[in-house]
Amino acid sequence: MAKMEVKTSLLDNMIGVGDMVLLEPLNEETFINNLKKRFDHNEIYTYIGSVVISVNPYRSLPIYSPEKVEDYRNRNFYELSPHIFALSDEAYRSLRDQDKDQCILITGESGAGKTEASKLVMSYVAAVCGKGAEVNQVKEQLLQSNPVLEAFGNAKTVRNDNSSRFGKYMDIEFDFKGDPLGGVISNYLLEKSRVVKQPRGERNFHVFYQLLSGASEELLNKLKLERDFSRYNYLSLDSAKVNGIDDAANFRTVRNAMQIVGFMDHEIESVLEVVAAVLKLGNIEFKPESRVNGLDESKIKDKNELKEICELTGIDQSVLERAFSFRTVEAKQEKVSTTLNVAQAYYARDALAKNLYSRLFSWLVNRINESIKAQTKVRKKVMGVLDIYGFEIFEDNSFEQFIINYCNEKLQQIFIELTLKEEQEEYIREDIEWTHIDYFNNAIICDLIENNTNGILAMLDEECLRPGAVTDETFLEKLNQVCATHQHFESRMSKCSRFLNDTSLPHSCFRIQHYAGKVLYQVEGFVDKNNDLLYRDLSQAMWKAGHTLIKSLFPEGNPAKINLKRPPTAGSQFKASVATLMKNLQTKNPNYIRCIKPNDKKAAHIFNEALVCHQIRYLGLLENVRVRRAGYAFRQAYEPCLERYKMLCKQTWPHWKGPARAGVEVLFNELEIPVEEYSFGRSKIFIRNPRTLFKLEDLRKQRLEDLATLIQKIYRGWKCRTHFLLMRKSQIVIAAWYRRYAQQKRYQQIKSSALVIQSYIRGWKARKILRELKHQKRCEEAATTIAAYWHGTQVRREYRKFFRANAGKKIYEFTIQRIVQKYFLEMKNKMPSLSPIDKNWPSRPYLFLDSTHKELKRIFHLWRCKKYRDQFTDQQKLIYEEKLEASELFKDKKALYPSSVGQPFQGAYLEINKNPKYKKLKDAIEEKIIIAEVVNKINRANGKSTSRIFLLTNNNLLLADQKSGQIKSEVPLVDVTKVSMSSQNDGFFAIHLKEGSEAASKGDFLFSSDHLIEMATKLYRTTLSQTKQKLNIEISDEFLVQFRQDKVCVKFIQGNQKNGSVPTCKRKNNRLLEVAVP
Repeated sequence: MAKMEVKTSLLDNMIGVGDMVLLEPLNEETFINNLKKRFDHNEIYTYIGSVVISVNPYRSLPIYSPEKVEDYRNRNFYELSPHIFALSDEAYRSLRDQDKDQCILITGESGAGKTEASKLVMSYVAAVCGKGAEVNQVKEQLLQSNPVLEAFGNAKTVRNDNSSRFGKYMDIEFDFKGDPLGGVISNYLLEKSRVVKQPRGERNFHVFYQLLSGASEELLNKLKLERDFSRYNYLSLDSAKVNGIDDAANFRTVRNAMQIVGFMDHEIESVLEVVAAVLKLGNIEFKPESRVNGLDESKIKDKNELKEICELTGIDQSVLERAFSFRTVEAKQEKVSTTLNVAQAYYARDALAKNLYSRLFSWLVNRINESIKAQTKVRKKVMGVLDIYGFEIFEDNSFEQFIINYCNEKLQQIFIELTLKEEQEEYIREDIEWTHIDYFNNAIICDLIENNTNGILAMLDEECLRPGAVTDETFLEKLNQVCATHQHFESRMSKCSRFLNDTSLPHSCFRIQHYAGKVLYQVEGFVDKNNDLLYRDLSQAMWKAGHTLIKSLFPEGNPAKINLKRPPTAGSQFKASVATLMKNLQTKNPNYIRCIKPNDKKAAHIFNEALVCHQIRYLGLLENVRVRRAGYAFRQAYEPCLERYKMLCKQTWPHWKGPARAGVEVLFNELEIPVEEYSFGRSKIFIRNPRTLFKLEDLRKQRLEDLATLIQKIYRGWKCRTHFLLMRKSQIVIAAWYRRYAQQKRYQQIKSSALVIQSYIRGWKARKILRELKHQKRCEEAATTIAAYWHGTQVRREYRKFFRANAGKKIYEFTIQRIVQKYFLEMKNKMPSLSPIDKNWPSRPYLFLDSTHKELKRIFHLWRCKKYRDQFTDQQKLIYEEKLEASELFKDKKALYPSSVGQPFQGAYLEINKNPKYKKLKDAIEEKIIIAEVVNKINRANGKSTSRIFLLTNNNLLLADQKSGQIKSEVPLVDVTKVSMSSQNDGFFAIHLKEGSEAASKGDFLFSSDHLIEMATKLYRTTLSQTKQKLNIEISDEFLVQFRQDKVCVKFIQGNQKNGSVPTCKRKNNRLLEVAVP
């Protein structure tokens, strides 16, 4: 029987509902409850058709391992439980196999996990695509671009510790095999106002804190920075340290990532110098000063910060100082310079810091693009990943929130359009009738914002370009005039609000009814932020910088390329970027990841239903479900549908022979499912209502239980029959073995009885024969005895005369023989121990054995000495030979000798090979060292001693300094003629050198040592071994020593010593050196 392939499904072991399209009933409450139920069981992903909802768990989950990657690789989208890997795999396989360009749109509010989701998508694609050195390098560069952009574009906010403060769209390019070739990154609207000011509880961009925390002291000094955050006005101190973020480690990660991406060392250094300059710009402060003409101007309080900035950037200090104090306005041929008051100077400073940082960020993106762009010009497949800010509704919403929410309106618009388009294409492809779906079209809101004539952005640009006094209030008045009748616009002065009772709407605000809800915008700052004005003087000062990177960031500062046209506004630039992005997304197959933040505390296991409900509304998820299930809620290919439900029909179970569609038709007809509840497409079955699907699942579950019972019954019957047959077979085997055992036992009993009877009979016969033999033997013995007596009598008669003549001699010899035999037997038991020094010996028992007794004692002593010597190793033999030599030389001659007998001769007392202090000395000596000992060398002039290292090798005698290890003297052994010493208990000895030799130029040596006997013995043996001549050892209490040209008598006398038992040496006159020995 063929093995059945086991297939899984999204519906197996489902917690809640894995696909919201199948949720029944569908409303906001059941939607949130289903998300919460899955979240509580660590199921953070849920589908809406092909859309993935991701709930941020705020903790690590074991669902992103390499094993999980393999689980979702090349699997059907609905085959396993919902996961971001399933969507990533679907997108990658569509791109690789169907040649369709893909885009993955990741949306959600700050802290919902968009950045992490984009990383997971990229890491999955990197894991499943091809391998190879070049491919791996491209993948590594694409992945390592994230830490760089996060450091410069992310910051800690009240909602998220790693919030992206810019929008990012990355196009990853693949070849025809699906291997990555490179990528292109686009960035949108960096929140550069954060550089100069951060809300309470938030931080500036990560890179500032990483630089101050992780840079070395050398780098900080080079950048003229200090590690203390409080020294910089642009860094908020209330949130400088964030739990769980190691800025120092992240700095090292970012530098490593920049090197991997392809930044050169000088480029990294230039980037850090710009970051340092931005930090130090915030420390420049101004003071007011009145001019003679009455105009107010500003001066820099402390020029030290300005000086350091100029040193970092290579700008002339006077040029930058003037740019902070004056503003030049050019109109055609005229130039007008005006002074800046303190407020305007601070505005100029902050504008420069914001522009410098935002342009640096754009340069970083372009530099990364240069490194990661595809090197080949072959046709490429593209997968885009969009990680952009989610819809933002704060207490105070300004220009940034307006722009962000406009972008989200456009994304919602394209989401609805592409979702409907995808649905319609699938219906047409499957030949299913398409029915119109009613949904909220937010095109009217997009038109309110982006219309070229009367849109809010167009009016904001028009107001910024208008001559005269332009303020945020005049802009609001214009909005009230133009947009007053628009149903999605509200303000105090608009027509729509005259009948409103909403007193919470302030005068300086306007409200827009977005698809996600109403948002109140503070009009203050709209005009300035849209202008994004940087004074021309500052641009020109930056262009004059000696810093190559800074100069390249301000091309408009070049006097040769002065353009009097106003630069495009921030709103118009962003509108053009969004239009380009939408056009790009329209050409690709979309995949959606909707990220949801479960709570504001950034804590695990907390699910705030009100917060989640708010996000569900502005993400339009319920609208998405309704669009997805407006026609048919569930669809599935015929093969997996038949495989899953074939057990519900006898005709399709266990195997259907025929087309899968025919099998599904037979199955649905058998189950009597109403025809209006399903439709047959070309390759899929479409089910209209989730209740029908759940009914099929319930029937399948019941049928599986029945099949399980049947399988259990058959299995139990088989098991019982098998057990019975086994028991029967076992009983037969046991019976056979028992019968065999019984027969063997009976046989053994019979055999034992026969043996007993046989033994008794044999015993009786043997005893009978024994009695007969004994009788015969006694008879023979009696005859033999009688014969012996008779023969003895005859012999005695015959030889009596001879016996009497030699009896004394025989008796003496016999007695002596018995005495000697007894002597040797007794000696055997009285032998002394085998120790050579044991002098015990048994006393002789008889005087005539005296010479034998002594000879035996001598032989035994020689034998045990030989036995003792045989136990020695070669090293021990050498030692004893030296000891024996010392005995022959000094015994009964030198009083110091007896105390040296018990001391082993070690030779190397200093361990020169192990002590690093003497490494230089060890390297200078190539021969084997026989003696290494510290001796006292007697001064020839005054008799005082100096410590020296005494070294004896096979050919030389050396003296070295004890402290430095430097060799002072080297004497060949052939030049040593004699060694002199006293007979007393001292350690003095003299080494006499051959006259005329090079070593004897200063005369003989006089030493004092604690190991005199050993040193003299080894010197004697070594000299004998090398020269084949015996060294003369002179032992006398008075001997002559040659000191240079003079001969000095060394005399040893007995005397009382002041310093105890230590001998002393004293020079009496030019001819006498006296040694007092205690």
